[in-house]
Amino acid sequence: MMAMVDFRRPAERVPFMGKILVFTDLDGSLLDAESYSFGKALPALRLLREMDIPLLFCSSKTRREIEHYRTLMKNDHPFVTENGGGIFIPRGYFPSVSRPADIPLIQEGMYEVMRLGTDYATLRKVLCELRGLGFAVRGYGDMTVEEVVEVTGLAREEAEMAKDRDFDEPFLYDGPEDGIESLVKAVEEKGLSVTQGEFFHLLGNNDKGKAVSILTDMYGKMFGNVITVGLGDSPNDLPML
Repeated sequence: MMAMVDFRRPAERVPFMGKILVFTDLDGSLLDAESYSFGKALPALRLLREMDIPLLFCSSKTRREIEHYRTLMKNDHPFVTENGGGIFIPRGYFPSVSRPADIPLIQEGMYEVMRLGTDYATLRKVLCELRGLGFAVRGYGDMTVEEVVEVTGLAREEAEMAKDRDFDEPFLYDGPEDGIESLVKAVEEKGLSVTQGEFFHLLGNNDKGKAVSILTDMYGKMFGNVITVGLGDSPNDLPML
């Protein structure tokens, strides 16, 4: 269920019986775009916890990066990594009847994992092929930790976590603006896709929206009626929103 609010009219109290879910991007949304701090969001985080509203991270960040922020925020809900490439669900979070029948859940440590994205080795291979075609592209896999720190502003520890990837290769494009369309076409001819936020991202047939839909359906089976809230700031958030 999607709720639309018309801010041009006086606020109306609308009764709702169901579960509210909040899906949020991290960089530039929950986290400050420059300091990567969530300090200003602390009152909202406390309110969500008090109201028992799940806060679900849905980011281009890696599993290790998101786990880092989950620990800092004491968040124990499912999360989506690398632009919808993976859904990580704490074991026992959902009853068995909530699990989708057509998507395998893989037991990985403390999680049940849905792998929706293309594996990272394949993405790296394609990025190298794009360079062979003359496109000036450079991904995280081509950079040292120090170079990732330089281009992102991340602390060294977080840059190391950002390089530990599964489903998505962020990359820089150093070519002419009118070459982007050709780059996207070349990627699509290889059966993959490109999104653009602060970086370009090379990924498979996955996006944040597909992952959010799967989790929303699982919550719906557990709680009945649900309403979703989405927070994002980049083009790669549009499928989620």
